[in-house]
Amino acid sequence: MNDKLKDMLTRVRKPGRYIGCETNSVRKEHGPGMTSVLLSYPDTYEVGMSYLGLKVLYHLVNDMASAVCERMFAPW
Repeated sequence: MNDKLKDMLTRVRKPGRYIGCETNSVRKEHGPGMTSVLLSYPDTYEVGMSYLGLKVLYHLVNDMASAVCERMFAPW
């Protein structure tokens, strides 16, 4: 993580929302021929992560060998 980002996160109320590395997140390489999927939830990280449908879709896509899925939430 670069110094500018570290400095900015010290001024944020809940920096865990923005740095990734959450429990049960999937780490996959975005290789050639892979399908990339972005699931976007129109609310904060905490609200989106409590939504079961988002969790199910995230893991279903990442269980596919030819696809990789990321999540995105509205900033607060």
